[in-house]
Amino acid sequence: MRRLRNVKIVATLGPASETYDMIRALHEAGADVFRLNMSHGSHEEIREKHRIIRQIEKELSSPIAILADLQGPKLRVGVFANEVEELVDGAAFRLDLNEAAGDVTRVCLPHPEIFAALEPGSTLLVNDGKIRLRVEDCGADFANCVVVNGGTISNRKGVNVPDVVLPLAALSEKDRDDLEFVCGLGVDWLALSFVQRPEDVHEARELAQGRAAILSKIEKPAAVEAFDDILEVSDGIMVARGDLGVELPVSHVPPIQKRLVRKCRFAAKPVIVATQMLESMIESPMPTRAEVSDVSNAIYEGADAIMLSAESAAGHFPIEAVGTMNAVAEEVESDPTYRQIIEASRSAPRSSVADAIVAAAREVAETTEVQAICSFTESGTTALKIARERPRVPIIAMTSLRGTARRLALSWGTNCVMTDELNRFKGAVVAAARAATSHGYAGPEDQIVVTAGLPFNVPGTTNILRVTSCDERLIYNTETE
Repeated sequence: MRRLRNVKIVATLGPASETYDMIRALHEAGADVFRLNMSHGSHEEIREKHRIIRQIEKELSSPIAILADLQGPKLRVGVFANEVEELVDGAAFRLDLNEAAGDVTRVCLPHPEIFAALEPGSTLLVNDGKIRLRVEDCGADFANCVVVNGGTISNRKGVNVPDVVLPLAALSEKDRDDLEFVCGLGVDWLALSFVQRPEDVHEARELAQGRAAILSKIEKPAAVEAFDDILEVSDGIMVARGDLGVELPVSHVPPIQKRLVRKCRFAAKPVIVATQMLESMIESPMPTRAEVSDVSNAIYEGADAIMLSAESAAGHFPIEAVGTMNAVAEEVESDPTYRQIIEASRSAPRSSVADAIVAAAREVAETTEVQAICSFTESGTTALKIARERPRVPIIAMTSLRGTARRLALSWGTNCVMTDELNRFKGAVVAAARAATSHGYAGPEDQIVVTAGLPFNVPGTTNILRVTSCDERLIYNTETE
């Protein structure tokens, strides 16, 4: 399905969006990627959603990416005798390994690895940061704290530790089971939670064994500090602003978002901006002006994708939420200021033949009457590099590998078309012309740019560029190799 925008939309599936009719309606409204949240739902429920997506993909001949979001380790306090307590500013409060029910003075924190990493002065955040504790004294099985910001604390509320790198693996036993399950199903992307260091990504990659691309969620200060190393070993990035806004001052999040998006673009790796983009549409059919501005800013920054979470998973207006994102994206990308910002921020490296080819393709497209750039790609790398250039004309990614087409559904501006395996460049040019005309990107009298690699079907060999007519008679009458 051809979109009239370049930024992609990720929609999370959940109780409000688990039927065939709803998932198809979301795709038709603009969802390019479906997120399966492994924190919710059984394996059988996940399997059924996956089956429905693939059925819709087949019916519409439209590659759809499926992103499985692993839960990651969950750090929570224990339970309270009264279920709820009120902590006041300045009061003493103890966290320990004692499994007895807590009260207003203490509670169990069943995570010895946290105590092992704490130091006096460390901060602990409880209940999404609503309660802030400062560690005064600590040991292997306790932390005596003072309440900096009080509030209501209740059973099994989440705990964040922003000051230290915790000696925890990003993958819990549940995550390992979920990873194997979704890779067996055939998902395209794995979103890895609780990333703190590049070693966390290596572990997931070894388990995935090439069956899915790895997308690292940046949601902890440690991940921001180690971002360059994490980006190098990841296939994509998600800027998870919700947890970042808990563990860091909220004023720090916007510049971090801009910086990370720009670095991802420079590296030619897809980046998703996520969390609370249209939060009010969980309950309302209309977004707030501030939310529309937030979505617009992510698009102006050049993000590959913008994501809906509870809005599409559990909200009352999932189709309207996707439709709103789609409409905002179309409007922003038609603004001349958008083009100025995108082109002013272009800073791609020129370190390989492929880099030079894709830069030349973009320049040719912008200085002539070329209607599209058609890229033949096996691994998807060439299409990603063309997307990094953010050309003014559509990108048609031609591949014989369905997995590559699906993964590229997450990348800015890529329109994926399946093709047969090709062995000669003339056949590739003909296939490109047919794809451009049949999908409405160009007419028979128009020209397109074709990039490919010789020899064919070998990843990493992009080394040829041709400007060609979409008229097959002219192609056949032109002498080629």
